[in-house]
Amino acid sequence: MTPEEIRQAIIEILEDIAPDEDLSNLNDAVSFREQMELDSMDFLDIVMELRKRYRVQVPEEDYVQLASMDSTVTYLVPKMGQVPA
Repeated sequence: MTPEEIRQAIIEILEDIAPDEDLSNLNDAVSFREQMELDSMDFLDIVMELRKRYRVQVPEEDYVQLASMDSTVTYLVPKMGQVPA
């Protein structure tokens, strides 16, 4: 997957987890929690969806890497680069 495909995959996961959120103005450099009403369970749902949909394992110590869209895409490129879109 390309970085743009990974970004779109994250958007789809966020839409499922927080269907009432407007993601059209999401700032990729700002943390998800600053822009959206996500709690710790929502964050764990993101991690679980990555595992379920793409078989990507995110160890707990790496959760901080998933703070914003930019950091999430950067973190996932090496893990999802071989995943078909």
